[in-house]
Amino acid sequence: MSLQSSPSPAPRAELIAQLAQGRQYDIAIVGGGATGLGVALDAAARGLSVVLVESHDFAKGTSSRATKLVHGGVRYLAQGNISLVREALHERTILLNNAPHLAQPLPFIMPSYKWWGTPFYGIGLKMYDALAGKAGLGKTELLNRDETIGLLPTAVQQGLKGGVKYWDGQFNDARLALALARTAATRGALLVNYCRAEDLCFEAGKVAGLMCQDTQTGQQYRINSRCVVNAAGVWVDELRQKDGDANKDDGRRPTRPMVAPSQGVHIVVDREFLGGDVALMVPKTEDGRVLFAVPWLGKVILGTTDTPRNDLALEPLPIKEEVDFILNESAKYLNRAPKRSDVKSVWVGLRPLVKPHDDDGESTKTISREHTVLVSRSGLVTVTGGKWTTYRAMAEDVLDKCADRSLIKRQNKGVTVQLKVVGAASSRTKIHSLCESPGLHSYGDEQSIVMSLPGADKMLCDGLSEAMVRFAALYEYAIKVEDVLARRSRLLFLDARLAGSLASKVGEILLEETGIDPQVRAFTELVEHYLHLPC
Repeated sequence: MSLQSSPSPAPRAELIAQLAQGRQYDIAIVGGGATGLGVALDAAARGLSVVLVESHDFAKGTSSRATKLVHGGVRYLAQGNISLVREALHERTILLNNAPHLAQPLPFIMPSYKWWGTPFYGIGLKMYDALAGKAGLGKTELLNRDETIGLLPTAVQQGLKGGVKYWDGQFNDARLALALARTAATRGALLVNYCRAEDLCFEAGKVAGLMCQDTQTGQQYRINSRCVVNAAGVWVDELRQKDGDANKDDGRRPTRPMVAPSQGVHIVVDREFLGGDVALMVPKTEDGRVLFAVPWLGKVILGTTDTPRNDLALEPLPIKEEVDFILNESAKYLNRAPKRSDVKSVWVGLRPLVKPHDDDGESTKTISREHTVLVSRSGLVTVTGGKWTTYRAMAEDVLDKCADRSLIKRQNKGVTVQLKVVGAASSRTKIHSLCESPGLHSYGDEQSIVMSLPGADKMLCDGLSEAMVRFAALYEYAIKVEDVLARRSRLLFLDARLAGSLASKVGEILLEETGIDPQVRAFTELVEHYLHLPC
């Protein structure tokens, strides 16, 4: 789908004007992350009238802070969750096909330092291949010592016995979220970022819409909708509590929280620490968690997941113990151990894991990654849990549940199975590896449009031109410096100090294009979060 056949989003003032019209929508969605955007796209593709509001920017929270993997979940296979792995492998293929410029296959090496490691993990990964079937990306291979070193030359060689090579995928999460938003817009959906859902509206005891506020002006608007979907990720309980407050007189207990937040800490270092275009995966670290070293956009992401976190900060700071853990564990597998001074950026993502009914507050490692959809007595539909790879299947499930409760008309599903997202490269467009430094390839078949804008030949840094900033403002809903440097480009996540140095120039271009305060100072303060390494 090219830009010529896909009109750009209207300027923000026009989007707000549409919001103010007070029309009746089939479905209103709260949350502009992977789940909410997936629901918006699926619903719009079915011909439903759709509005989505996001309190900050699209993918500002969890959905821009993934480990960048499109995967079936090797560790879920180890937990015996076959159905989740099978679904994720199926969805992995659909995602790779529908967004080839933003999601691609990636080989992984699992090194073995014990004699039994290669055959043991090899058998498990052969099962992974079998579950993928025709959707497999490549055959699992058992490697001897020399073959492992050949593919992963930076691995610690002392005690190395061999390894296993298997295939999964990687993607650019924030840009995929943006592509989903823009694709939904081409199908008639109204999507507004920086618009916070303040409260639910009720008629005869049933949810009938939302009260929302434009956070840029403070102006409030009512959205009338036959169905409201709460897809706010780790923050879904905030809206659920408002649903409970409105029904206190029916004698119900207070709404019980359904999310157990789990954090994933990620550290970014230069590519030389890993080398090549092969990822490292350690299936069981000192405390039983998984460790990844993933080549991504010219850097390497070191990270792990699954430690409980009680606060729900929008910009959570890393915990010292987690930073130490990643650096110490990396040193066991990389012959040049990254130090604190090597870190270019550090960031934390909060996963919305669904609490089991008998939750006792123990480790989040054993909580299922499957999503949950709940429909309250008043008709509020809440979806949380799951993961990026299965966003499309989650959206279908949400709409099925809405139809089951007669909140929307039941229609045929599967409309997004072969629906290419905006920018999906045509056969004439060369696909570049996501392991490479960022650049025009992130735009797929919209590259020529970017190049036609003023400043296409004026590079602010490697991989970011003035024209790309203009494109973000004109076509990608960007109004703040952070929108551009964190999510339209991924510079804040790759090299926070460099991103900070470009804030003023990016702000000038945004102000010229939008007339809205780009909040340069707020971004320079945010940069410190991404450079924060607790000692």
